[in-house]
Amino acid sequence: MRSPLAAVFRRDLMLATRIGGGAMVGVVFFLAVVTIVPFGVGPDMNLLARIGPAILWIGALLATLLGLDRIFQADADDGSLDIMMMGQTPLPLVIAAKAAAHWLATGLPLVAAAPLLGLFLNVPLEAMGAVALTLAAGTPALSLIGAVGAALAVSLRRGGLLMAILVLPLTIPVLIFGVAATTSVIVGPLPFGQPFAILVALSLMSLVLGPVAAAAALRFGLE
Repeated sequence: MRSPLAAVFRRDLMLATRIGGGAMVGVVFFLAVVTIVPFGVGPDMNLLARIGPAILWIGALLATLLGLDRIFQADADDGSLDIMMMGQTPLPLVIAAKAAAHWLATGLPLVAAAPLLGLFLNVPLEAMGAVALTLAAGTPALSLIGAVGAALAVSLRRGGLLMAILVLPLTIPVLIFGVAATTSVIVGPLPFGQPFAILVALSLMSLVLGPVAAAAALRFGLE
């Protein structure tokens, strides 16, 4: 890996997966949310099965938010963000590489853990694949949208809370169609393909617009 983008991707992936890097914190938080909710809902297994996909998606969304502030903050602290902004590699591509590393370290483990944690929520076995598939399609959008919020908050003191306030409303469509696609497999009435196609479209749109918006936010905030 000798290209600048590959170097950024590998560096961010190594920082996220090392001890204290934050990637495992998201998985542990995801596990905590999924295991605590059944105690609050009670022993109604049918209710748990109906709301299980929504709980898994909300847990994945909150777990993704935990590590978003690290996308740019460490680079801003050690000065490497200034080098990235002045480099010849287009900044949106650098941001896309950093978002890809964030998804691989944070989002992909959530996708892998979701079917197993679905057992705690009595999610039907036939819906386990749909849960993993919708999370695999939707969590990249969470990382890309989150990169915009992280870019806006990087120059602010205690920007983590502001980032969450900015990012959460933008992730609502992803949450809605992710839950709708999974729920359609369990109770209907919509076919799975329709909300899933919209979910994929949201991720693709985030891939196009997210890095550009995040680059503009970084330049506006740090200049």
